[in-house]
Amino acid sequence: MNERLAATVHGRVQGVGFRYFVQTEARRLRLSGYVRNCPNGRRVEVVAEGDRPSLERLVGAVRQGPPGAYVERVDVSREPASGEFSGFSVRH
Repeated sequence: MNERLAATVHGRVQGVGFRYFVQTEARRLRLSGYVRNCPNGRRVEVVAEGDRPSLERLVGAVRQGPPGAYVERVDVSREPASGEFSGFSVRH
């Protein structure tokens, strides 16, 4: 059964390729959803749907981030998947 993961990543996560890093990882894990920058410049929002093991691997990758990123913390919530996404995208 698929789940939805919503995560807010705090730290130096804008201007370091973080969204494209998340997109690459999510696609590799066959997850659907999106990633986008938050307006304040210090957060990124990730919404992903898929099986729990793949979502857990994505959270692990997000906690590390790409080179140049500094992740202070990741706030995570889960709920049932909606099935509304057909792929994984970077939103602007």
